[in-house]
Amino acid sequence: MSNSHQYTRDETEAERIDRNFGEQLQELRIAQAGVQILFAFLLTIPFQQRFTTLTDLQRDIYVVTLMAAAVSVIVFTAPVALHRTLFRDGLKDFIVTYTDRLMGVGLFTLGLGIIGGVVLVLDVLMSHTAAFWFGGALLVLGLALWVGVPLSKKGSARQNLETRDDDASTDGTHSSPT
Repeated sequence: MSNSHQYTRDETEAERIDRNFGEQLQELRIAQAGVQILFAFLLTIPFQQRFTTLTDLQRDIYVVTLMAAAVSVIVFTAPVALHRTLFRDGLKDFIVTYTDRLMGVGLFTLGLGIIGGVVLVLDVLMSHTAAFWFGGALLVLGLALWVGVPLSKKGSARQNLETRDDDASTDGTHSSPT
């Protein structure tokens, strides 16, 4: 994929903040659906007959997984409360920045919940060893897709922007980041 043509926007700061908030809301809708389904599933587990047969380790994994999902639900819904409280106070730039941080925490705890849920199920069905190997594989996959790829693209995007700025300064034009 060529990065010779960079995508730029011609928008005011207020338009950029509005667009960023709209994009965040779309991302939150996707994440909330997944975490709410996971959380609802986890809430039903203790009421199953087999729950009483779990080992202490399995119960600990369950508690950590349940709490991770609960934190994720709270963190992913916090931007709604924040916006409801501050939306007419001219603080949308703060809302966007704070929501970005909350989304990072929410994704981290969602990842813990997903991995914990898989580890718990595989520990019950297979063995401790298999559960932790598959959990480790999911951790590596999650880190690669949720952290590694975005950070590698972010670095190359900055490098392309710097190269473009250097090229533009020699011909008298200047480009700005999007």
